[in-house]
Amino acid sequence: MATTTAAPTLGEAQTHFRTCTLCEAMCGVEIKHDGEKVLSIKGDKNDPFSQGYICPKATALQDLHEDPDRLRQPVERTADGWKSISWPEALDKVAAGIQSIQQKYGQNALGVYLGNPNVHNMGGMLTIKQLLTSLKTRSRFSATSIDQLPHHIISMHLFGHMLRIPVPDVNNTQYMLIIGGNPLASNGSIMTAPNMRQKLKDIKARDGKVVVVDPRRTETADIASEHHFIRPATDVLLLLAMLNEIYTQGYAKLDTRVAALAPEIDRLALFAEQYTPESVADITGITAAEIKRIVKEFCEAESSVCYGRMGISVQEFGLLSQYLSMVINIVTGRLDEVGGLMFPNPAVDVVNSSGPGYLGKRHSRVSNLPDFNGEYPVVAMADEMLVEGEGQLKGFVTVAGNPVLSTPNGEKLDEALSQLEFMVSLDYFVTETSRHANIILPPVSPLERDHYDITFNGFAVHNVAKYSPALFDKTDDTKHDWEIYLGLAERLDKDAPEATQKERAATKAFGPKFLLEQGLKYGPHKEVTFEALVENPHGIDLGPLHRMLPEAIKHADKQIHLHVDFYQSDLARVKEMVQQYNSNEIVLIGRRHVRSNNSWLHNSHRLVKGKSRCTLMLHPQTAAQHGIADGQDVRVTSRVSSVVIAAEVTDELMPGVVSIPHGFGHGRKGVKQKIAQAHAGVSVNDLTDETLIDQLSGNAAVNGVPVQLEALESATDDALATAS
Repeated sequence: MATTTAAPTLGEAQTHFRTCTLCEAMCGVEIKHDGEKVLSIKGDKNDPFSQGYICPKATALQDLHEDPDRLRQPVERTADGWKSISWPEALDKVAAGIQSIQQKYGQNALGVYLGNPNVHNMGGMLTIKQLLTSLKTRSRFSATSIDQLPHHIISMHLFGHMLRIPVPDVNNTQYMLIIGGNPLASNGSIMTAPNMRQKLKDIKARDGKVVVVDPRRTETADIASEHHFIRPATDVLLLLAMLNEIYTQGYAKLDTRVAALAPEIDRLALFAEQYTPESVADITGITAAEIKRIVKEFCEAESSVCYGRMGISVQEFGLLSQYLSMVINIVTGRLDEVGGLMFPNPAVDVVNSSGPGYLGKRHSRVSNLPDFNGEYPVVAMADEMLVEGEGQLKGFVTVAGNPVLSTPNGEKLDEALSQLEFMVSLDYFVTETSRHANIILPPVSPLERDHYDITFNGFAVHNVAKYSPALFDKTDDTKHDWEIYLGLAERLDKDAPEATQKERAATKAFGPKFLLEQGLKYGPHKEVTFEALVENPHGIDLGPLHRMLPEAIKHADKQIHLHVDFYQSDLARVKEMVQQYNSNEIVLIGRRHVRSNNSWLHNSHRLVKGKSRCTLMLHPQTAAQHGIADGQDVRVTSRVSSVVIAAEVTDELMPGVVSIPHGFGHGRKGVKQKIAQAHAGVSVNDLTDETLIDQLSGNAAVNGVPVQLEALESATDDALATAS
């Protein structure tokens, strides 16, 4: 039933070691329990990766497991409310509903959306292909295009595979430039790194420097060496000016071994020639002198790394911005060097067992947006349901996702989901999205499943491997995610090829551990066997990041393909943006908190207690200009909708910028999460605009959304004076 340190005695506390799966950090946890009751969750001091660190989210593993609102059995929506049904009946009805849609309207009339919890689930990651193959639809969407899509496209282009993503060697760098990232709140993000607070302090302690560029003085900026405000969505101009300055001052290192792997590198000298620091200073809000100093210090540091994350990904120039960040690391000799940007070397290397990815083989029916690796951008989803015509979505499957709260113009998607003929959700809860489903299929909790981090070991800042058996046995009337996938696949795809049927049978018999063993067998660390992982419950240390080029490159010629023409074509759009830029607009950005992970964890009483976090942050100057006092209700309006939210007047934000956190908005009717509803807040994605996209990639642009502000009640002169 559990991994224990000694033979259990009735009433005696037992100890179980595992990895927390609630964010990217892969923190090791030590769980004390008495039989089926969790007594405590603490950091595992013997975990070689996290070394005892955990963030507040880890305790939510207990809350999620014990949550009375969590579904344990399939439920069907009826005229009299939700009704529990058996697993065989539920799977039969779901298969019949899917087949009915596809027979009536065509295979692609069924859509599927994958949320980001999927990548935190070993069984789900190793078996999701069985479900997707059996659905036989090209109408696929995922959280990728509201998040990290630019990273994947760039890695596919440059290194030959969408998952060959280098990460900052934060443990060794002397200068870390963070643009649009808040790793203290995210615990990394495409940089799996527990205890980022200490890692950044360590950089400063070894006489290094941490520089943050962000429209908000974030938790990360608070402990950085310096912070620079920047107007949202102008990061592309800063990065162009930095690249220009690197060449102007002679800092480009074109004689390195990595530069020799990039045949087009000479072309980068002219890439940003029109963008001097002086030309971008007024729009970005960062002076030319500061830009030049940052470049000088970055290039003259013993080691340095430029890291850009969500803030520069989810804007109208997300792909070009991330490309420029990568290029700056390359031309300054910081790629594949200690203290720079380096490639992890995980024991299970999914790069070698999956396709490289592709961009634009097909385009969405209504908005003509490019697919990436078989997935259309999420911003296309609602129109595919609402706009009539051949290929219109009539049925939908959501797997561990809540796109009503997590994708742009959530109200429009909410309306679209309500008009579907059939919908099924694989989810723990009746959420803002799954409430539209005809049937909800709930998997077991994270404590009832085995875990090995298939995904995030590939982004880890130190190479490790760790397997965690399930803490609790699931009951006979519950199912793992992978069992649900296989159950549906068997019903939907009875004529699958023999090889597929054999893999399904083996997985059904032995569980996803069978697939994990195969991954380890063909991985780069032959000493890491399944048996070795079981014998080392704290994990196995595989050593620091090390040089991986050219071996890590998946292109057949083992060269870095810079695709200069593709990215340079977007400079015309940048020029147009500069010409039309309105510095007087109020623009909206999101924000994250260490106690949240999107919309997942708002039903945990431990994580939502205390002062409300769903507020409208705005600068005192902005507040004064609009007659807004701290705590006052404000109507925030964008092109698509408006919300009413309490103001939080703070100098954390630069003037002209407002911020609402991501993942709230639990006040919709029919949601069955009592704690989340008691802390409902508003959804920032009721304001974000599905027509604002990065045209080069199709990624959603949820940062830099123009909004108007209206105070909803008169404030006293004293309150206004305080605000100003």
